[in-house]
Amino acid sequence: MINLGQQFPSFSKTAVVSIEKGKEFETINSDSMINDNNEWTCMFWWPKDFTFVCPTEIAEFNANYSEFRDRDTKLIGASTDSENVHLAWRHNHDDLRGLKFPMLADTSKSLAEALDILEPTEKIAYRATIIVDPQGIVRWVSANDLSVGRNVKEVLRVLDALQTDELCPCNWEKGQETLTV
Repeated sequence: MINLGQQFPSFSKTAVVSIEKGKEFETINSDSMINDNNEWTCMFWWPKDFTFVCPTEIAEFNANYSEFRDRDTKLIGASTDSENVHLAWRHNHDDLRGLKFPMLADTSKSLAEALDILEPTEKIAYRATIIVDPQGIVRWVSANDLSVGRNVKEVLRVLDALQTDELCPCNWEKGQETLTV
């Protein structure tokens, strides 16, 4: 898997950003991850559209969208399904119609391969979560097995800790004291 401290790989991919006719798709690229606005990026991957665990996670990230925005962090969801499959899933799943973040389509699997998050047999993405700082550097990577959904509150906790740029002890939460040396 991609290592901490590495530059996030370069990419340019189509994403579903809306279900409104004529405004469904946009191109997203890695250039947007590097910025002077102190904006972080949280990219989370799921294995397959039209499955059971995946929409629970996507809906939970969406429910916490404002928490990420309050932390100057953009969310990008991704899988190796096509943008057309993403769009169909959004149209057909009540919890996905109102998503506030893009669903990136990595149909070539080139980005998932660069991140080294492909399950070896089916060649689908693990449930990987990657936090990238405003310089495009990977600061946190977490991956779950295909059958286990992740904890969005833990992603936010880690993001808070990273953004302090201080030493944060076990179970640290925003508002608590950091360590001094």
